Parts: sequence; structure tokens; C-alpha cells
Amino acid sequence: MNPILPSEASPEPGPPPGPSGVGGQARPPWGPVHAALHQRLRRDPELLPAGASLLLAVSGGQDSMALTRLLLDLGRLHGWSLQLWHGDHGWRPESARQAEELQAWAEGWGLAITVERASDPPASEAAARAWRYDRLEALALERACAHVVTGHTASDRAETLLLHLARGSHRQGLASLRRRRPISPGSPINLVRPLLGLGRADTGQFCADWTLPIWLDPSNASPRFSRNRIRQEVLPVLEELHPGCASRISALAERLEQEQAGLEELLELALKPLTPHQDGETAPGLERAGLTRLGLPIQGLLLHHWLKRHSGLSLEAASLESLLGQLQPNQGPGERPLGQGWRLSWTRRMLVLLPPDKGSGPGQA
Repeated sequence: MNPILPSEASPEPGPPPGPSGVGGQARPPWGPVHAALHQRLRRDPELLPAGASLLLAVSGGQDSMALTRLLLDLGRLHGWSLQLWHGDHGWRPESARQAEELQAWAEGWGLAITVERASDPPASEAAARAWRYDRLEALALERACAHVVTGHTASDRAETLLLHLARGSHRQGLASLRRRRPISPGSPINLVRPLLGLGRADTGQFCADWTLPIWLDPSNASPRFSRNRIRQEVLPVLEELHPGCASRISALAERLEQEQAGLEELLELALKPLTPHQDGETAPGLERAGLTRLGLPIQGLLLHHWLKRHSGLSLEAASLESLLGQLQPNQGPGERPLGQGWRLSWTRRMLVLLPPDKGSGPGQA
């Protein structure tokens, strides 16, 4: 499967013109998209620190190809070292050939690239995402790359907010697709999304302007994936009714993210009096009586934050409301599964969070 070339003037899938005009095309390595990303990094230098080793997740689609070119061009100003990773889910017969072509393209640039194929094709979008992030984290730790970088855009963030809104997500879920977060709970590796200020139309135009090859994934058009239906059926209607809505929805997620960061600092302070001193071998505990003396909205915020911090789980609003009902003072001790093997057990005094396959809960007190 040959890559899609935005310009017929470049019929071969070789490297696009380089930062200094290599490849026979003397183009300056700068444009409005370069400037927008550079200004973002100047405002937030910790997003991609100068001199950092970056591991880029590259699918071969327009967003990740634009990301690669942008970081190559800006690298002379920021001093990064770049490595690429491509994950082949094995969902399509032609995916192995696509991976080979992408690898050849990267090597033509002199970029180190690691290509991995899933031993068993993931059964769902969520399973595929979990596999990718697990492999990226392992490689980043091995290669001493503190930053894994993806090409998510404002369009992706708008789709994610709409999906979470439809599922009844907690406020924190609506602020997902953050610019920077640990790739897994407690991990020293940061997952960074520097292109959230751009839309999918921007990365597509950028690839055309800079003659970047694009490898299309037919699964991105399949209606069996919920995100694709949001992209193809929901957002176009919203854009017709309110042009530019995707960028505004993404901006809302950005504001929620900023507000959430400040709220989490306050929640940490509020949790301290409710959290007994514990050593590293003790399951996380929270004082039930102190929690339930507060108003229900505050209980929900504190409990959601505490569960997220210790387990990585983010309960939907309905599940959180149901759980709070079980924890009120007029209810007795109990236990409840939370998902992914995690359980919450409670006595009349304490809530205890139990990790997968560990213990059976606290004794009565």
C-alpha cells in the first residue's frame, strides 16, 4: 500500500524536503504552523523542554507526519533528540507493508525508528490504546526518553469531549486529552500533545504544503468505531449549525483542564485531614466519617480525585453518585468493584482501596 502524496510533483515516497531545503526543493523551514507551535512552547517551556529526548508515536497519518516534520524543523532551536515509534495492530493485511514503508521513510531522514507489531490484534479501540501506551512507556524507560509525544489535535479533543459528555463523564473526563500528563499513574514518563492548538484541517494543509507522504488507515473511516461516527456524523452537523464549533469545544476542554489543575491542588489540601498516615505497604485509606460530614458535591469531588490518584480510574457521574449513596452514615459496611480489578471496601470508619488480586478488605471496626 503506497502512501498518499499531497503533491503529484513528488511521485516517490522518499523523504520530504528537509529543514535546509534538501531533496532539490529550496523551501524555508518555517510557516504559520511552525510559528504557532514555537510560540506555544515559548509560553510553556516545560511542555517539551530544551534538550529533551523525545519519543514520537507515529502512525503515518497526517497528524503524526505533521508532528514529525514540525519537531524536526524546530529542533534546531530547542535542541531535542528525536526517536520514532510505530505500532502495527495487525488489524489489516496491508498494515505490515505500511509499517515497512514508514520505516524506510524515517530511515531516509536518518531518524531512529522502532516498529512493533501486536502479537494478537487488540479486540477494541481501548485495548489498542492500552497496548500502544504500554509499549511506548516501556521503550521510553529503556531509552531514557522522559517525554512521549503524540499528534493529537483540537479535532481529537473535541471528539473526545463529546464522547465523554454522551457517556455522562465526570468533569475530569471532560478535561481529558491534556497537553501533558503521566503516561500511566505514577509514571516518570510524560505523555505530551503539543498540537492541541491545531485542527485536523491545519495538519492536512501542512502536509500538503510540505509535500509529506501520508499512509491512510481505512479503519479511521469504519462506522464500527464510535469516534469515527462522532467525526463523520455528529461534528459535521454541529459545524453546519455553528461553524468553528470544533475549535470552541476544544477550547472549552482547555479551560476545563486549566480549572481542573487548580482544583486538584485544593482537593489535595482538603484530603490531607481525611487521609491517615500510611506506609508503602498499606492499601490507601480515607476516613469515611470525615468525608460524609461534607456536602454531597464536595464528597463527590474528593472521592473521585482520591480514586483517580491511587488507581487511575475515573468513574462516570452515575457510578460515582451511586457509590456515594452507599457510603452515607445510615449505610453499613460494604464492598464494591470499581473496574479493572480494583475494589473499594469500607467499614463504618474507613474506606480502603484494594488493588487487583490483593486482599479481601478491612476487618470490621
